[in-house]
Amino acid sequence: MGNNIVLSANIHQAVIKAVEAIQHDKVFLLTDQTTEQLCKPLIQDVPCLKDATSIVIGATDTNKNLDTLAEVWTQLSNGGGSRHSLMVNLGGGMVTDLGGFAASTFKRGIPYINIPTTLLSMVDASVGGKTGINFNGLKNEIGVFNAPQTVIIDTEFLRTLDHENICSGYAEMLKHGLISNNTTFAKLLSFNLDNVDYQLLGEMVGESVAVKEKIVKEDPLEHGIRKALNLGHTFGHAFESWALTRKPYLHGYAVAWGLICELYLSVIKTGFPTEKMRQVVRFVKENYGTPAITCDDYPELYAFMTHDKKNEAGIINFTLLGEVGDIRINQTATKDEIYETLDFFREG
Repeated sequence: MGNNIVLSANIHQAVIKAVEAIQHDKVFLLTDQTTEQLCKPLIQDVPCLKDATSIVIGATDTNKNLDTLAEVWTQLSNGGGSRHSLMVNLGGGMVTDLGGFAASTFKRGIPYINIPTTLLSMVDASVGGKTGINFNGLKNEIGVFNAPQTVIIDTEFLRTLDHENICSGYAEMLKHGLISNNTTFAKLLSFNLDNVDYQLLGEMVGESVAVKEKIVKEDPLEHGIRKALNLGHTFGHAFESWALTRKPYLHGYAVAWGLICELYLSVIKTGFPTEKMRQVVRFVKENYGTPAITCDDYPELYAFMTHDKKNEAGIINFTLLGEVGDIRINQTATKDEIYETLDFFREG
């Protein structure tokens, strides 16, 4: 792992080491209502957090907004936060994204540590320095690139998760497998999500984080190869935005569905093997089901795609694959091809 990513077997020692490495006058500990109850007990006896000022925000992505951000800034300010204060974000991707953005902007930026508590945030949100909030009905519309001083990954937290949250994070691992190699990909497809082997999952998390970290190091600001990490996300974000006004889904479910769509596009546009796409379709449909979209929803989904941050000059930008590990960035598709893909997704 990189200098700032710690795969920990002892959460107490890891927190002490990370906090002591940063000179600070005060520590703020950010959690949401869920992680306050389920995860904070695992670290509250750590001596260097004894006097930490606690900030608790509402749980779920619906709170990843300007109001919550302002509330965190207010508590940092009223709690005597200075440019030399330290923020510790304990939670899933919503907490690490919003907390990272709050820390990056308070007093023009204070150092922060992420302790991701969900599978999704371990393999995705906590690595790579993206921070932000949802704004104006769009996901992660406002934010900055600013990496945490340390990310502490401890798979003990995974035991606090329900089945849906394990599945959600696993979709990003599946994506990392698709952009790395056939061995990792095959291992991921054979994992049993209904009967989780936590020991094995822990090892696989380490491999998954390494895939993402290698790509982020090569391209920190997403000018080129980092776009590999967007596989499944152009359709995925559209599904997610579409669902916000209906029945919201966890991010990973939308990504899993996005992977089906973008692998189908890869089959028709860049020669991805049909049989491998079929394996992913089977795995996703068995573990994630499918959202209730009809052809009437296509225009709305298409409109969401045209808003994606990765687009250039209004052209929808996809990351596709020629084979597992053969990444083709900056691919485009016509409206007809996108509609055809949605047909396949519903009927395939």
